[in-house]
Amino acid sequence: MTSDGLPLPPMPATSPSAPWLLLQLTDGSFPSGAFAHSAGLEAAVRLGGLQAVEPFLDQLLVQTAYSALPFVRAACHGTESLADLDEAYDATIANHVANRASRAQGRAFVSAAARIFEEPPRAQLVGAVAEHAERGPAHYAPMLGAICNALGVQARDAQIVFLHGTARTVLSAAVRLSLIGPLEAQRIQAGRSGLLDHLLAQCTHRTVEDAAQTAPLVEIYGALHDELDARLFQS
Repeated sequence: MTSDGLPLPPMPATSPSAPWLLLQLTDGSFPSGAFAHSAGLEAAVRLGGLQAVEPFLDQLLVQTAYSALPFVRAACHGTESLADLDEAYDATIANHVANRASRAQGRAFVSAAARIFEEPPRAQLVGAVAEHAERGPAHYAPMLGAICNALGVQARDAQIVFLHGTARTVLSAAVRLSLIGPLEAQRIQAGRSGLLDHLLAQCTHRTVEDAAQTAPLVEIYGALHDELDARLFQS
């Protein structure tokens, strides 16, 4: 009933690929565990390797596009075994800190999705991904792709969710490390739209066999995160 006593209209069926779902998945309040990580930014700052936030973010976005988006795409299409994709992605992350962070985010994301999307037929499909996450590495890229597949999200939209999450994570970490302010973070993110469009165009159809790491310095600093005397983030 409405406040004036009139009956509410019947609740229509919601398409799982509706824009509201994409907004929910990309919202910072979605409990994916991403804000516990800095993607190597904290180590780069503490070890004196950061000149500015923008170049670090740009390098990380390029690496994410070329190394992770192929696995998001493959898992979202659902044409390959999720277990095989997960193990293949695990083999591409030699950096133990990044590997650990990817597993933690993947499990957190799947766990949240299993509790949020409970109505059929989503629940059964999401539940199958959750069952895999209990026994496999459960890396974030293939897990996000698999959950998006279960929810009916298109592969390109899933890649947008993943890239946006990468940018949001780093910029949030930069704010909490007092490198930039919230408004500056938003300005930087707005300025990355051209790069993000370019990366999507370049990497939308890349296959798992094409996946490659492109930012060795980012990887090196990220791998040294555990060596820091005091840490705000897990990675």
